[in-house]
Amino acid sequence: MDFLIVLSALLLLMFAAYRGYSVILFAPICALLAVFLNDPAQVLPMFSGVFMDKMVGFLKLYFPVFMLGAVFGKVIELSGFSKSIVTAVIALVGRQRAILSIVLVCGLLTYGGVSLFVVVFAVYPFAAEMFRQGDIPKRLIPATIALGAFTFTMAALPGTPQIQNIIPTTFFSTTTWAAPWLGLIGTVFIVTVGMLYLEWRRKQAAQSGEGYGEEHRNEPESLDKVALPNAWIAVLPLVLVGVLNIVFTRLIPAYFGDAVTLDISGQPLTVAVSPLVAIWAVQGALLGGILCVMLFAFKAVASRFAAGSTSAIAGSLLASMNTASEYGFGAVIASLPGFSSITAALKHIPNPLINEAVSVSLLAGITGSASGGMSIALAALSGTFIEAANAANIPLEVLHRVASMASGGMDTLPHNGAVITLLAVTGLTHRESYRDIFMVSVVIATSAVFVVIGSYYLFGIV
Repeated sequence: MDFLIVLSALLLLMFAAYRGYSVILFAPICALLAVFLNDPAQVLPMFSGVFMDKMVGFLKLYFPVFMLGAVFGKVIELSGFSKSIVTAVIALVGRQRAILSIVLVCGLLTYGGVSLFVVVFAVYPFAAEMFRQGDIPKRLIPATIALGAFTFTMAALPGTPQIQNIIPTTFFSTTTWAAPWLGLIGTVFIVTVGMLYLEWRRKQAAQSGEGYGEEHRNEPESLDKVALPNAWIAVLPLVLVGVLNIVFTRLIPAYFGDAVTLDISGQPLTVAVSPLVAIWAVQGALLGGILCVMLFAFKAVASRFAAGSTSAIAGSLLASMNTASEYGFGAVIASLPGFSSITAALKHIPNPLINEAVSVSLLAGITGSASGGMSIALAALSGTFIEAANAANIPLEVLHRVASMASGGMDTLPHNGAVITLLAVTGLTHRESYRDIFMVSVVIATSAVFVVIGSYYLFGIV
């Protein structure tokens, strides 16, 4: 019965998200309904003491990253740098390789720190024009964008500033560059197999005589023929974010040490630095990227910065609140008796890396959020993972990379917010495009996790 209560709460949240209801509203409703079915007297204490405490704790750590990432993406857009980068990649790769071009552009933008939600809006007009010119079915655009933005640059590539690569740092005291070789192996697998799949689907459509199609919804206007910034200047802020991320990751612990003690009105406050190094490094890198854009494109950005930054911050608030609310939901669920049976079952998986991969994937799929599901899994089970890894002499860097990559597989089930946003922006439906999204961002991305685990055991590389 306890397990059924937990399962019902999870399914109800999935259903609400699938139907388009706000997770911010329904996460506490679903969580507290499960509490009520266990013990009605605990509803209010659980809401204030567990749900709100964990939700606020998540925002305390990660909201600055969400906010700075959104502002950075917005100034990249306002400056015209994103259009310049897209145009340069198309010129380099060729318009006949529309799918590869869009995957590379999405990957470049997300690895440079632009939020995947921003990438969807920024890249779609270019993808639509390229697919139209190449007479490739429009229904393949969402999967193409998903491969470039939702998979390898989100969680596999070492050093990526996306939140899915930052969260594990606070649990394992690692950096965003953890297990670089394993991350690269996962990236090569995802890109290679993903591209083979999408090209196979394109050829299938061509053989059956299917082209771009007509009378689509949300068709973008033709791209304006305007002067674009130099592509080398446009890519500089993205490179700078990556470089500063490395520099700050090394300088921060050297400067602050393990902890800093503050004097707050005569009361000492000790701040542990080690769990915050990766977060501070990414924040500093994103600030540097924003300043770099402003330096080279001040006139283009300044006139629209007020409205643009306001919309970016509003978007970051919504994204961070969605994830934080799911984190609070997970904390409540994790405190219920039924969750103990789930974790007990997962603990029976003997291999610590497989255990972690399955646990994170399962909870990311249940919540429909890579960051939310991973946060729930690591908050509840990271101690178990660390203990098992230490016993097996597995570096914590490997735990970091496996957790990060596992979060980016099952998360993109139909109720995932990014999937819903992607389909809405492109004017397509789950019926038209979700099959291909599922293949590239669930099947292939999840398979990559086990390829990475196998590579570690076969070759011992990190």
